[in-house]
Amino acid sequence: MIGRENAHRLFSKGIHILSAGSSDFLQNYYINPLLNILNTPDQFSDILMRSYSEFIQNLYELGARRIGVISLPPMGCLPAAITLFGAGNKSCVERLNNDAVMFNTKLETTTQLLMNRHSGLKLVAFDVYQPFLDIITNPIDNGFFETKRACCGTGTIETSFLCNSLSPGTCVNATGYVFWDGFHPTEAVNELLAGQLLGQGISLIS
Repeated sequence: MIGRENAHRLFSKGIHILSAGSSDFLQNYYINPLLNILNTPDQFSDILMRSYSEFIQNLYELGARRIGVISLPPMGCLPAAITLFGAGNKSCVERLNNDAVMFNTKLETTTQLLMNRHSGLKLVAFDVYQPFLDIITNPIDNGFFETKRACCGTGTIETSFLCNSLSPGTCVNATGYVFWDGFHPTEAVNELLAGQLLGQGISLIS
């Protein structure tokens, strides 16, 4: 619509925000027996790092110079993860959280390597893990009262089209809930996290 040259200029001035890893682990690795047999979580993280590097390379070649990537959250605290992998325990699944910490360490290292490799690239790995964990472990201090059950439906595993205002069991007001569905935080939590992460991304707007 605006021509290749103008499109390239527009793209190069944009700030591009990526999310990495959550679905790869929760909706792929942990439930796919073949992946579990062939790869440890550490090895699977390495596979994801290669994909991440290639994707950043492709964006860079298209002209992108300001890119932010969101780290893994405390995956073991998501309602769906507790339901699927908690063995009946309502607490966060520590092994999943440990995998997230390992992934995020690699993400930070890989991000630094990519910045060193590509001239003019501003690349930020946003740490969402700790701010999100702080909200989950200290809900009252952050204005929330429910951390284990999601607002949608049964609050255990529903997501996507199963979640809407007409879903049986859905809470009336989600603002007191940390999770909207089995995988995703509520808008109230996202707003709080966005404010806390803004300081990490100053280099993308300076």
